Amino acid sequence: MTKTSLQIAVVLFPRVTALDAIGPYEILQRLPGATVTFVGHQRGEVRTDNGFLGLSIDQTFEDEVAPDVVVVPGGIGSRALLEDEVALGWLRGAHRTTRFTTSVCTGSLILAAAGLLDGLTATTHWENLDDLAKLGAVPTSDRVVEHLDRRIVTAAGVSSGIDMALRLAELLTDRVTAQAMQLITEYDPQPPFDAGSPAAAGPEVVARAREIGLLKD
Repeated sequence: MTKTSLQIAVVLFPRVTALDAIGPYEILQRLPGATVTFVGHQRGEVRTDNGFLGLSIDQTFEDEVAPDVVVVPGGIGSRALLEDEVALGWLRGAHRTTRFTTSVCTGSLILAAAGLLDGLTATTHWENLDDLAKLGAVPTSDRVVEHLDRRIVTAAGVSSGIDMALRLAELLTDRVTAQAMQLITEYDPQPPFDAGSPAAAGPEVVARAREIGLLKD
């Protein structure tokens, strides 16, 4: 097992989707030598996309300049960052020295807006694949997309961030350690329905999901 010091920065912003950030956090914070810092514009609480849950920013972008790993979650609040030069500039600067720069869900739109996905295949929530294309990436519905030569990994919607984090754990340490992270979190998905993608769910379920309004990001 490889032991190393890992500085992991998870970006937070108002109206972030909670599991986009907390799913990867739950895996990565268990890695040997890992320190996870939640970063954003200013220290303090931000509310998640529905306003029910608060998460805390520990460090400002200016304070956290050279993380080893960056995780950019999604959420409806990600739209505000697409033209936010402070956030985008930080992301570009951090990526120069990261071991991996990653995203979950519409976090990939932020990576694309920063110019990190130009011409690269990438993924996001299935509702936002066209938005990703408009920002210069080549969208794909794959659950996790890697460009290891570019140190970029993108994950699709919400729960896929856990898959991405397990793969990242393997890349940062080794396969057995990553499998141990899966065992510790008892990540053994056995959902009661096969409705985790538009193709599997079918048009009636897709229409209901849009009606409920849970796909705003």
